[in-house]
Amino acid sequence: MAHARFWKWAAAAGTSLLLATTAVKAEDGLDNTAFQKIIKNQMSAFASGNAKAAFSFATNSLQQRFQTPEFFMEMVRQGYQPVYQPKSVTFGRSKMTKLGPTQEVYVTGPKGKNWLALYSFEQQDDGSWRISGCYLTTSPGFSA
Repeated sequence: MAHARFWKWAAAAGTSLLLATTAVKAEDGLDNTAFQKIIKNQMSAFASGNAKAAFSFATNSLQQRFQTPEFFMEMVRQGYQPVYQPKSVTFGRSKMTKLGPTQEVYVTGPKGKNWLALYSFEQQDDGSWRISGCYLTTSPGFSA
């Protein structure tokens, strides 16, 4: 049975609908390079212990929920070891969902177990993208 965790504190439904209609028009049109760069940068911040940098990639609503970079980092360290200390990372597909764009990330955790991390993104007022959540579940292997 797959173990799942979810840290998705998205903005109101109206914002999600706005994202779906204005940010990206078609699944094929997603700029997965931008999403992958954000994820890589956050994982690098985790690896170097830079809580402030890791926190900066989260949406404002996530930042408000966790209040401090240190609290956020501790939550990830305790509940998201596969993305906090991955042995390997392989990017899968980017796709549009009703909640906005998502990026599949296949990771091998620190104990050698395979995981699928589904990252969601939200476009900010300045046009930049930030991570709005991560759904983590066990994966039988990489099928990117």
